[in-house]
Amino acid sequence: MDSADELGRRDRKKLETRTALEHAALTLVAERGLAGVTVEDIAEAVDVSSRTFFNYFPAKEDALLGPGPASAAELREKLDALPADVPVLEALRLMSRIEAEHVQEQREQWLLRLKVFEQNPSLLPRLVAGGTETERVVTETVARRAGVEPGTTGYPELATAAAMAAFRVAMMRWSAAGGHPALADLVDEAFSQLAAGLPNP
Repeated sequence: MDSADELGRRDRKKLETRTALEHAALTLVAERGLAGVTVEDIAEAVDVSSRTFFNYFPAKEDALLGPGPASAAELREKLDALPADVPVLEALRLMSRIEAEHVQEQREQWLLRLKVFEQNPSLLPRLVAGGTETERVVTETVARRAGVEPGTTGYPELATAAAMAAFRVAMMRWSAAGGHPALADLVDEAFSQLAAGLPNP
């Protein structure tokens, strides 16, 4: 086995271990509650040491949060890749739809994660803090597309906040319905309501 193959195998093993730790943390907390689960419990469920756990996560809460659907940099790349003549709201919808499809591919893991968030409101501040950087980067990208400076017209901030709210509402509806219909369809529906000016249903 050459060095490239060995590196690829090692990276796959790390990803498998991280995913297993996330799943064990979510499953145990869903069963016992946040206070009823320790790092040692999570590590034992995956048959690794607590030290190995801390190689991946600084605390059990971080294992529960897991990675977001995409990093701020990935979202910026997706927005930047869209043609400049695509309107801002449509660009945000297309970006959000891609993320929704990614979440749908990990349906069971995300439904479990959303259930844990609902059961443990103390996790929400961490979730909000994690989204702050994403919102800042997306806002800057939207400002660039719109040809305005952030913090001047309020447009990039409002457009980004509305898009993130639309995605969050779609996720909540998707979770409440047990993962059906497809999250991307709920995202499209949320953005359609925004584009229509939120008329009364």
